[in-house]
Amino acid sequence: MVSDWGGMTFIILYILFVILIGSTGLIEEMALGRAAKGGPIKAFGMCTEMRTGKKSIGEVIGILPVFGSLALAIGYTVVVGWIFKYSYLALSGKLYDMGQDMGLIGGTFDSTATAYGNNSWIIVAILMTAVIMSLGIAGGIEKANKIMMPLLFVLFIGLGVYIFTLPGATDGLAYIFTIKPAGLLDPKLWIYAFGQAFFSLSIAGNGTVIYGSYLGNEENIPSAARDVALFDTIAAMLAAMVIIPSMAVGGSELYSGGPGLMFIYLANVFNGMPGGKVVGMVFYVCVLFAGMSSLVNLYESPVATLQERFGLNRVIATGIIAVLGGGVALVIQGIVSGWMDAVSIYVCPLGAMLAAFMFFWVAGDKFALDAVNKGKDKPIGAWFIPLGKFVLVPLALVALIAGAMLGGIG
Repeated sequence: MVSDWGGMTFIILYILFVILIGSTGLIEEMALGRAAKGGPIKAFGMCTEMRTGKKSIGEVIGILPVFGSLALAIGYTVVVGWIFKYSYLALSGKLYDMGQDMGLIGGTFDSTATAYGNNSWIIVAILMTAVIMSLGIAGGIEKANKIMMPLLFVLFIGLGVYIFTLPGATDGLAYIFTIKPAGLLDPKLWIYAFGQAFFSLSIAGNGTVIYGSYLGNEENIPSAARDVALFDTIAAMLAAMVIIPSMAVGGSELYSGGPGLMFIYLANVFNGMPGGKVVGMVFYVCVLFAGMSSLVNLYESPVATLQERFGLNRVIATGIIAVLGGGVALVIQGIVSGWMDAVSIYVCPLGAMLAAFMFFWVAGDKFALDAVNKGKDKPIGAWFIPLGKFVLVPLALVALIAGAMLGGIG
């Protein structure tokens, strides 16, 4: 998006929407999950029960975000399978040995992304995810992220510093900080920036609600939401400051994106730059850490739902979802792009809108304020409720409609 929309032209709007969503939707989903002590099915049921006395209405509606999270996780499993393969190719030196033969580099990705083209690495991805998740939140997800996330930041910072020393890198940095005022007049830019912020902050009525259910009553949720938004944005900017200067070092055009950017375009750039073999190794390991943490987050909602609704232990619930997710992922390899588009266009924005609507409109102002202020020394400002009710919910609806009309957001 930064490449397509002229650097800072996109980033300014993206950061504005991160601030909006971080101060409303992120807080709302965490607080909703904590209050319900469960995922979207239980949380939505609680909201409608308070309003109508019937929790079954909300529970039925809450199924949608869970399926959305599972569908997105299945598609993302395919992508993480690609990342596993390319991490192996980079670490083994096979990717660097391709040189800058675009036919060979492009052909490798094309064969990977076809139907049943990457079976073994998709199985590796789902097995690794299942192992981490089977160990639980504190034993698996938390411990894994305590290692993966700091290491991700350290690796990206080191990679960014190294690339900055290479000839031509400053052209990439200059592009990132370029503003094209005319672009701000294009409504598509605003929609894409809003959708990207939703996607990046994982606001879809499922994963963040689940993680909120694991928070104690002493947790200051607005503070936690601020930290999530801050570090998520730093990670995004670090990625931009590695990828775009890398393209500039390779003398390539700076306005292209998509999967080919990471698996074809950047591979070619790394293979042609000084120290590119090591740079490629570090880069794909960084992306692997980021991808695994995201995949665990996406699968957590359906796993937790099986535990919550059917009383299954975590290992069995994880095994069922892993078999289902991995099996479907193997089948959809050739159509994963369309699969992800359909989920991002309809299901995820719908889940985010439903969660916000349940929290701000159905459950009521008193519930919303009590849920957020629990564990907070000073009550949240009077701005919170009207900003959530009259800005976040309508904008989520607009994102859903506009995304469908434009063929995808985020």
